[in-house]
Amino acid sequence: MYENVVVSADWLADRLDEVRVVDVRDAWEFDGIGHVPGAQNIPFETFRSEAGDEGMLPGAETWESLLSAAGVGPDDDVVAYDDTHGVFAARFLVTAELYGHPPDRLHLLDGDFSAWNRAHETTSEPSSPTETEYAVRGPEHSPLVDYETVHDALADPETVVVDTRDPEEYDEGHLPGAVNLDWRELVDDETRGLKPEAERADILATVGVTPDKRVILYCNTARRISHTYIVLRSSGYEDVGFYEGSLTEWTERGGPVETA
Repeated sequence: MYENVVVSADWLADRLDEVRVVDVRDAWEFDGIGHVPGAQNIPFETFRSEAGDEGMLPGAETWESLLSAAGVGPDDDVVAYDDTHGVFAARFLVTAELYGHPPDRLHLLDGDFSAWNRAHETTSEPSSPTETEYAVRGPEHSPLVDYETVHDALADPETVVVDTRDPEEYDEGHLPGAVNLDWRELVDDETRGLKPEAERADILATVGVTPDKRVILYCNTARRISHTYIVLRSSGYEDVGFYEGSLTEWTERGGPVETA
C-alpha cells in the first residue's frame, strides 16, 4: 500500500520546495485565476490523444516533451491538481504511472485547487523551471487490462467489474454484470475532497467492491476511472485492473452490452 497517494493542502504547503506541482487546468485559469506557487501548467487537453500509444494515452514523445518542459524529473515527487474534484488530475497521475513514473511518488491534491485557495496563498506569477530530459520507462507493474481480460472477467465470481459513469449512462448500456459506482459518490461536494475513509468503505462494500476481490474499472474514455483507481489505491486495494479502452473500445469490438 502506497502512503500519501491523496494529500492535503497543508501536506503540500509543508513540502512545496520538495515536490513538483502540476496544474492541469486550462491555461486561462492557471494565469487568470491564479495557481499554487511554483506549479507548472500542463493542461488536460495536452496529454489526451486518441492517436497516442494506447487508448487515450498521448504518446511517449508527447509525454516526455511535456514533463521535460515542466521541469519534472523521472523520480520526482509530483502533486497534481485541477478544479474538478481531482478527476482530470487523477488522469495525469495514471498517465504518469503507465509511462513508468514511480507510483509511490505520485500524489493527488485532495479537495482540488479550492482546498489550496481556501487556506494558502496563490499567485499569477509564472515560474521558469529548469528543463529536464524526462524519459518514459516501462512500469514495474502495469494495471492495464485488455478487452479479452475484461471479457473473461465477466464470468469470474472473484472479480467485480465496475462502471464508474453516472446512473443514467449505466442504464443506457453497460457491460453484463457490471456494478455501477459513479466516481462522484466517493467525493464530498462541499469540501470537494474525498469522503472520509469509513464512509467510502461503506459505499464500496454496498456494490461489492471489497479489498478481497479483483476489481476492474471502466467508463467511456478512461478519464473517470482514473479518479476511482487513485481512490482505491489510496485505500489499499492491491488488485485493480484499469481498462484503458473502456466502453469506447468495448462497443467498437462488438462486446456484449446490457441495459437496465
